[in-house]
Amino acid sequence: MEIEFFEPAEAAALMRCTESWLRDGATSGRFPHACWGKGKIIFTSEHILEIAKLSEILPGSSGPSVSVSRPAAKDRLIGTRSKVRLATAN
Repeated sequence: MEIEFFEPAEAAALMRCTESWLRDGATSGRFPHACWGKGKIIFTSEHILEIAKLSEILPGSSGPSVSVSRPAAKDRLIGTRSKVRLATAN
């Protein structure tokens, strides 16, 4: 098994993006990730590859294929920032 596991800060450094962008994408349901314990976000090497593909802009396309919609109220939200977003969305 060749899967590596990364905390958000490690994944952000590897992808050369901000940790908050990755966390926001994961908590909103736009990015694949795993949750361990009490909501600890973890990215695998496969998740990072998928996020890169989702964020790719190909010639002739109108932008990234990631939708910017808010999660439905029934979706599982993790972390205090998600709870605040849910409260402000209602």
